[in-house]
Amino acid sequence: MDSSTKMSRLGFLKMAALSYVATETGNLNILFNQNNNEVSEVNLSDDSKILSFGILKNVIAGLLDVGYAEKGPVNGQTVILLHGWPYDIHSYAEVASLLEAKGYRIIIPYLRGYGTTRFLSDESFRNGQQAALAMDIIAFMDALKIGSAIIGGFDWGARSANIIAALWPERCSALVSVSGYLIGSQQIGQMPLSPKAELSWWYQFYFATDRGYLGYKANRRDFAKLIWELGSPDWSFSQAIFEQSAQSLYNPDHVDIVIHNYRWRLGVGKSESIYNEIEKILATKPIITVPTVTLEGDANGAPHSDPATYAAKFTGRYAHHNITGGVGHNLPQEAPKAFADAIIEAHSYIR
Repeated sequence: MDSSTKMSRLGFLKMAALSYVATETGNLNILFNQNNNEVSEVNLSDDSKILSFGILKNVIAGLLDVGYAEKGPVNGQTVILLHGWPYDIHSYAEVASLLEAKGYRIIIPYLRGYGTTRFLSDESFRNGQQAALAMDIIAFMDALKIGSAIIGGFDWGARSANIIAALWPERCSALVSVSGYLIGSQQIGQMPLSPKAELSWWYQFYFATDRGYLGYKANRRDFAKLIWELGSPDWSFSQAIFEQSAQSLYNPDHVDIVIHNYRWRLGVGKSESIYNEIEKILATKPIITVPTVTLEGDANGAPHSDPATYAAKFTGRYAHHNITGGVGHNLPQEAPKAFADAIIEAHSYIR
């Protein structure tokens, strides 16, 4: 399939997916329920590094009512920043302030299953597969009438940013991706790795079991803190900073989304047929043509590839930076200036 045929086909797929969304949600009474009874009150005022976005916004987008933070002038260059698991929008609090000072408009949505984002229908399948998460962002951009934006992300957020850049480059003017090229497939996920590499994915196998589902549901705060510590072994984050993001994990759909995400990767979680054609294209590991800056921390304890293995996947103007100083997996929050500088650098590639 040549690139023009592929993009035409993807345009059709996008319309089909959004039509499916409109049909499913068109005549519903939307209920908003924070459902945070499990969350204890946390005093965040004891940490001078705590930054707040203030009052969040929301918009109906596809299957979701999306909660999001926004900073900066409306007429500034739009930057959409996507968080990962088990983190949230506060990974970008300092990045947003740095970019706001440079005149950028920064928009940071909660992914499905996090924070104030809610499904519009109880009947919607709580799907965590990569195509669904990426389509959420396309629907979100459509709802806000954003034609194109610089898109940055890490972890799950970087994967969605990669997918949008690869399949809908007209929507992504430039890309900043922590840990580089993260587009995967169930076929890749089912191939065995070396024992040492498999060990680093221990939680993925745990989540594939009923015990893992129940364990994560009962212990999500402790589980998230362990992942933070393993992913960023040199980052001395405070309890207050952790708790600020941990609140987002008590979204009523969080556990189902996370468990399905990792089960789908192993091929033990079902796909929705609406995304099958998109997943087939993603399984070919499409190249990314938009201007890109990739970043990697020197102390990333989470599974990640050597930058040399993915550099060829970026065929537009491209730069990679290793960020030193004990920077781990949550790079935007650990090294906010480096991430903000990468956004500015990527922007300079399209001027």
